[in-house]
Amino acid sequence: MAAFDRVKSGIPEMDTAFDNIRLGDNVVWRVSDLSEFKLFMEPYVKQAIEDKRNIIYFRFASHEPLIEECPEVKRINVSLSHRFETFTVDIHNAIEKEGYDAFYVFDCLSELQTAWATDLMMGNFFRVTCPFLFILDTVAFFPIIRGKHSVQAINKILNTTQLFFDVYSDSKSVYVRPEKIWNRNSETMFLPHTYDKETGEFRPILDGVKSSRFYQTLGKAQRSAEEQYSDSWDRFFNRTKLLSENGMDITDECNTMCKIMMTRDPKMREMVRKNFTVEDYFAVRDHMIGTGMIGGKSCGMLLARAIIRNNEPDISDVLEPHDSFYVGSDMYYTYIVDNDLWDLRIRQRTDEGYFTLAEEFANKIMEGTFSQAMRDQFVRIIEYYGQDPYIIRSSSILEDGFGNAFAGKYESVFCANRGSLEERLDEFEHAIKIVYSSTMSLSALDYRKRRGLADRDEQMALLIQRVSGSYYGSFYMPCAAGVGYSYSPYRIMKDTDPTVGMLRLVMGLGTSAVDRTEGSYPRVVNLDMPEKSSYSSSADKHKFSQGKAEVINMTDRQLEKLAYEKMESNIPKYLEKILLEHDT
Repeated sequence: MAAFDRVKSGIPEMDTAFDNIRLGDNVVWRVSDLSEFKLFMEPYVKQAIEDKRNIIYFRFASHEPLIEECPEVKRINVSLSHRFETFTVDIHNAIEKEGYDAFYVFDCLSELQTAWATDLMMGNFFRVTCPFLFILDTVAFFPIIRGKHSVQAINKILNTTQLFFDVYSDSKSVYVRPEKIWNRNSETMFLPHTYDKETGEFRPILDGVKSSRFYQTLGKAQRSAEEQYSDSWDRFFNRTKLLSENGMDITDECNTMCKIMMTRDPKMREMVRKNFTVEDYFAVRDHMIGTGMIGGKSCGMLLARAIIRNNEPDISDVLEPHDSFYVGSDMYYTYIVDNDLWDLRIRQRTDEGYFTLAEEFANKIMEGTFSQAMRDQFVRIIEYYGQDPYIIRSSSILEDGFGNAFAGKYESVFCANRGSLEERLDEFEHAIKIVYSSTMSLSALDYRKRRGLADRDEQMALLIQRVSGSYYGSFYMPCAAGVGYSYSPYRIMKDTDPTVGMLRLVMGLGTSAVDRTEGSYPRVVNLDMPEKSSYSSSADKHKFSQGKAEVINMTDRQLEKLAYEKMESNIPKYLEKILLEHDT
């Protein structure tokens, strides 16, 4: 059959009223109860069986099956896991296998919240699935439950689907009001209609009395304005906070917060539950943009601070308070979907495209744009930091997990945060794109491949932190920074204990302690003998000392590696005594 050919819905008068469902149509039914959806799905399936269509039922939800087992309908069971990409690709592959002219029924999309905890990803799923069904000239029925989703999520579906119907009912009547009928029109098409299941009568409401009854039914089904603009994610956190403030036991809710926001790793999850307070979870949410996980790096940092606070309060009291922000992992997929890159993402996941399409995908990520809603939230962070510099760091779901460090595989970007608000916003967005595109670096891809992680969802969350430091003239840097290891790989001195750990310390930004710089070396400190030098002569001490410090040049808005002589005039004498050792 040809694209846009008319097909029968099983309700002849509805076909007349709406100029038929067509091949390529995705049909969304917003209902108060799935029994209302069945009023229209069952005639559709019955008609498709009579017309000898290829009928497929995607079964993934916990509600009762919408279609009973029968030989004429193929049931495809798909596990509704927490992995958006895995679930979506499984559906995509099944649709591709069925090919053209198939007829589909999907379980209730509202149940996707069960796994993904947010309306946002439900909208993303529909946005990438609907066009694929459309190009294969299929017909697909989707139910969603009224009152479960934000206006933003519904709009994402409404802007993508071909047909969108609202169904209402009371004790006497069933009403259908079209919200969208693509590429069809008539004088009465978009009026509310009544449907009588017994007689099959499907008529527009032209009578004033009937119209008033319809709007009375509609009014009872509406939510408050505030609820309509709240994602299910926000409603959950708001309800949990209210329960906590009223002294209720929210242990189950804390477990849920840990599951949907902190980590998927069972070991990490256990440690978070043990060390986090209720206030800790709420603090993360209050500093978070979007939904999803905060990623391995963010979770590890917060967990470490909680452990120190709980077990070493004296140390905790002298730690610099952190003022981090987090961009949830769902924003990564949303950016890909909103920029029409999902098809490229799917092709890059295959064995053939894994490496060959990576560069193209990375370039497309750099060329993309953020939605206005996301930009508005970015401004919130920029305004918080004023014009102090910050760093946008990778914090992928798999990063810094047990057995998978991903050390140095993804980018982190320093931002000087100077100039007009628009300039600072552009800098912020550019930095995020660099981190997002680094998921396609050959180093990261090879690391995932070698560790058997190539098929795992690797959503990129972000950790945004104010750069700890001070101003020295036009330069900004911490006086000292470094990186610590729980085990020392260096056995420079025979009598050191490698299990005690080590530090790599530098003057300036800590990047020099992590990345190797030719002619410049960090100070290696074995923690069991912190004051003991590993160098036997003054010549070696001179040769293997730090030659350059990395700083942020606030005037030029970029990182620089400077010899000490170029910043000496801006360094206070007391810091010289602490940081420098003069040759004698």
